[in-house]
Amino acid sequence: MRDTLERIAGQHGGFIELRYHHKTSRRFDVEGGRLEAALVKERAGVGVRVLEGGTWGVAATSDTSEPAIRRAVDQAVSAARASANYRSRRLGDLPAVHLARGRFEEPGVRELQDQPLEAKIQVAIDAEARARASSTRIETARATYQELFEDKVIVTSDGASAEVRLVRPEFRVNAVVAQGTERATCTESYGATGGWDCLFRHRDHASMADEAARWAVDLSTASMAPGGKFKVILAPSIVGLLVHEAIGHTVEADFVQSGSVAAGRIGTRVASDLVTLCDSGASEHVGGAGGTIAVDDEGVVAGRTVVIDQGILSSYLHSRESAMHYGVAPTGNSRAWEYADEPLIRMRNTYIEPGDRDLDEMIAEVEDGFLLDGPLNGQADATGEFMFAVARAHRIRKGKLGEVLKGATVSGSAFEVLASVDAISKAFRWDLGSGHCGKGQPMKVDAGGPYVRCEVLIGGVGA
Repeated sequence: MRDTLERIAGQHGGFIELRYHHKTSRRFDVEGGRLEAALVKERAGVGVRVLEGGTWGVAATSDTSEPAIRRAVDQAVSAARASANYRSRRLGDLPAVHLARGRFEEPGVRELQDQPLEAKIQVAIDAEARARASSTRIETARATYQELFEDKVIVTSDGASAEVRLVRPEFRVNAVVAQGTERATCTESYGATGGWDCLFRHRDHASMADEAARWAVDLSTASMAPGGKFKVILAPSIVGLLVHEAIGHTVEADFVQSGSVAAGRIGTRVASDLVTLCDSGASEHVGGAGGTIAVDDEGVVAGRTVVIDQGILSSYLHSRESAMHYGVAPTGNSRAWEYADEPLIRMRNTYIEPGDRDLDEMIAEVEDGFLLDGPLNGQADATGEFMFAVARAHRIRKGKLGEVLKGATVSGSAFEVLASVDAISKAFRWDLGSGHCGKGQPMKVDAGGPYVRCEVLIGGVGA
């Protein structure tokens, strides 16, 4: 396929980007001791993008033969020419950049291919049974194993020629406790880029089942959290949610051009000088992050981008087109979910760099506050304002961890919260690799970081 795409690109008169994408996904759901679903999906095709007359033309084909790809190229050229007169601003030639050439394979592909399907199903069966049997108060439990294998070839007329292979496995366990007319639920999940050992590197499936069941039981009788402004310590899961939703999206250059809170603020202070926030195609500090890519879907090497450098906003996240607009180098953040999708600016692995503090020391210095863990849901907008629901609010009094409370939400302005950071732990964890980010298309990403101490507004009883 790479030879075919190189031949077509070499014979095209202008700029062309060709992307072959083959995906195989499998999912196994277990509930009530039964295998409820076993799903396998396979799809493949070639996406075409041409720059003609100062505008993009896009086409795709599920027929990967050379004649079919050439027909898709002709369709993309026709689409660009037909729309060029209606474009208010025409693009110039894309500037020269460092483009990827060669073969890039993430670890774990062969390991997971060799793992028997029976073993993958069995971990879900065992975890669901363990969670359900752990307490008579568990009403239902559910376990899911899924995996996504991807093979890509990305070729451009100005020099990119890359083959990419990776696999992303994911595991989750959910437990539900009935408490009168109410239900308490807890989900433990983890997603990675890598093999079987990578997926269960930090916790095996039994430990995840135990934690889901234990927290569901404990939360069923927990009191509601109080409201007010508190000194808090955010666990890596909440740090990941904050940096992805409330910071990461605001610095995606297409959102910046639409007027996000980050517009015009490069070089200004937006956080405490303890905060260095990055987005990387690699899995920094700890291996296996769920958004790992070596090459983006424009053929740009997906390196590490420092978004906030010791409190100073230093970069946006760019495609080749947005980088041309801002006069900077692209950052390798252009990604497409399917072969027929047009690449969009998307995050990869987003995180705050670890600091130099021990978590126990950070807790000991809090007179009255919380350790917040377990993201549930939430929202953030282009202003950087956010509101997240938190599964577990561990009370801290006089420097000691106390009871676990439920019903807490955290809210505020992301940059103001980062400005209040006064301690960051040495410990670091990726914790948002399961599920998908949505922005017109789903996408596998990850986020996390160290434990971060700051001030937030907590919504709860009396808020």
